[in-house]
Parts: sequence; structure tokens; C-alpha cells
Amino acid sequence: VEIRDHIVIFTLNRPQARNAFNPEQTQALEKALDDFEANDELRCAILTGAGKAFCSGADLKEVAGGNALKLATIKGGFAGITKRTRTKPVIGAINGPALAGGCEVALACDLLVAADTAMFGLPEVKRALVAAAGGLIRLPRAIGQAAAMEAILTGEPISAQRAYELGMISRLVGADQVLNEA
Repeated sequence: VEIRDHIVIFTLNRPQARNAFNPEQTQALEKALDDFEANDELRCAILTGAGKAFCSGADLKEVAGGNALKLATIKGGFAGITKRTRTKPVIGAINGPALAGGCEVALACDLLVAADTAMFGLPEVKRALVAAAGGLIRLPRAIGQAAAMEAILTGEPISAQRAYELGMISRLVGADQVLNEA
């Protein structure tokens, strides 16, 4: 967590796991969002990822280890954010791939600024799974029914350029400019 003037920056910091959510990161993001909402000096939050990925969703090692339920909170849903009621804007600074639950986390943000090398997708269907953290509802709202159904039913990712053309992304920039632009 970093504060710049009236903006707080949350960085998902598990680059060795493509910033996949484990129970600790889920609890940390929920606490950070609680603190953000409670602090009247903070007006906006930015959510980004460390390393080359924004987020790859759930840490499948945790899921396989029986910890899937610990990747969601009562207040916030998956990652502590996907079902959360908020009063202040959160901007997603998408520095790299946002896949599976990572795409759902991105879609839970109010605005998205993305690197031109980013990609978005809900590949769960390729693994006989369901994207259950809001992506099946939010993606059609973000890019339209036809494009969303293609992505959801095939599991194929959407390039940042295509997501920008479809209106999902507010600004498309070089990877080194994502955080500053957000």
C-alpha cells in the first residue's frame, strides 16, 4: 500500500505466482479497502500488480489444498473486492494479463487503464470450471453481449487493443505508463 496525496495505490505483490490470490492476499486487500473507505483524506484507489502480470486469479495450489473458501470474504467476495459495496472509485492499472479471477477483479474496478500488452479473459471453461466471481455478468456489460459470449464460451483471451475498442478500457498506454496514467 502506497499513498500519494489523496490517492492510495494497492499492489498485488505475488509476482512469482502471477499475483494469484491466496488467503493472505485476499485478507490484505479487504483490509486495505476497509482502511481506504474509512479514511476521508483518501479519494481514489488504484489497484495494480507487481511484475509482468496483473493477476491470474485464484492460486490453484490453494484451491487444490482445500483453501478455496479462504479466497473470498463475506463482505467482498472473491479477493475481497468482487462483491464489495464501495463509496469511492477504484481504478484498475492493468499492467499485464488479467485472467480468470484476475479478470473478474479488474471488472470489479470502476475504470481500467491498461498496458497495450495486457490481455483479459475468463479461461475457466477450458478447465470445466465456472467464472463465479461476477465476470459472467460484468463482461457482457463491459464489452457487449456478442463479444462477451465469444470470450466466455471459448475461454480465449481478449487483447488490450480489442478490449479498448469494445469500451472495456478507458485508456490504453505503454506498459511503463500504466500506473502514472491511472
